[in-house]
Amino acid sequence: MARTEPLVFALLLLFLRLEEGSVVVGRKELLRGNNGLMTTLHDTSNDNDESTCKSRVEVTTEDGYILSMQRIPSGRSKAASGTNKVPVFLQHGLLVDGVSWLLNSPEESLGYILAENGYDVWIANTRGTIYSRGHTSLSSNDPAFWDWSWDELVTFDLPATVGYVYQQTGQKKMHYVGHSLGTLIALASFSEQSLIDMLRSAALLSPIAYLDKIPSAFMQGAARIYLGEQLYWLGVAEFNPSSPEVKKLLKGICQGPGINCYDLMSTITGKNCCLNSSSVQVALDHEPQPTSTKNMVHLAQTMRRGTITKYDYDDQGKNMEHYGQPTPPTYDMSAIPVDFPLFLSYGKADVLSDVDDVRHFLGVVDGHDGVNLAVQYLEDYAHADFIMAVNAKWIVYEPLMAFFNLH
Repeated sequence: MARTEPLVFALLLLFLRLEEGSVVVGRKELLRGNNGLMTTLHDTSNDNDESTCKSRVEVTTEDGYILSMQRIPSGRSKAASGTNKVPVFLQHGLLVDGVSWLLNSPEESLGYILAENGYDVWIANTRGTIYSRGHTSLSSNDPAFWDWSWDELVTFDLPATVGYVYQQTGQKKMHYVGHSLGTLIALASFSEQSLIDMLRSAALLSPIAYLDKIPSAFMQGAARIYLGEQLYWLGVAEFNPSSPEVKKLLKGICQGPGINCYDLMSTITGKNCCLNSSSVQVALDHEPQPTSTKNMVHLAQTMRRGTITKYDYDDQGKNMEHYGQPTPPTYDMSAIPVDFPLFLSYGKADVLSDVDDVRHFLGVVDGHDGVNLAVQYLEDYAHADFIMAVNAKWIVYEPLMAFFNLH
């Protein structure tokens, strides 16, 4: 495998900005307008080919955020065409967007593979990412635009986007696939009995729930110095890795003991086994994506406390105002219905979705019906492998689709 460390160093420390032009992602060209935003998805190989993300829709959440979604209605082969397809909803993780499902070739990217296997694929883009920076009354330059954490993704984004797909496909129940943060917000939703009536099953890749055992020295360092809180106190509402404020703090973490910033991908995610260097370069051209500083603070709270709760305002009065109680409510993972089908895939080398944290979660849901819980443990996979590994089709995606076929 080609070395990716210098590329990752550029990503996380130099934070290359996009210039005008286009970036080819697999068979897709992401066209960028004068404002620097990726504005459309276009197939560069065949304008008459319907097996592409030509369908781009916007969904408005109850709190006013305008979210973009892309759709791959069918694959390239005749076998992948037809009607009465089962929808699949893809939800990306932190500091990336929906393009993360399309970074490899069509034969290796989950979005294309699902379409080729006869699924109707819908790709979400979380608020604040490059495709979802609209709002009915706020500009993304307004601090109020960034006043949210992953609580709001649970409460507003997922119900809006999943609900839209449900309605547009004739109220067909869909399969859900999440990676990293996309698994945490799903599990939190399921614990509140949300979304389940619209879903057939959920596949959780690099599942995130409990976070207190994360061994990543970089992430522990960020939590230890209260990186998110420092930005919050400085009035920096948008966590944009390209901003001078964020870069300064990140460079400070890199000076900590045991942190190798030349090999940041391994430091942050674990040593990925099976990445293609050209796909990593494509990722560098498009990522990282912004999120809110409040979201980073919320994740750090989860890491430090070993609990899964709503955002803690660290003020009993504010907590009372938002929750009607002095402490934030808990997301009770044991409340996830035991008959709701779950597929989990996690890796020994992953230092974000840590083995001990995943097994903690599995212990909480140990009453889950056997036929409705499939768990895959991979010795050599780390965090990025689950969405970018060149062999993920055979190792992860084929078992995932076999699970879908059972439900």
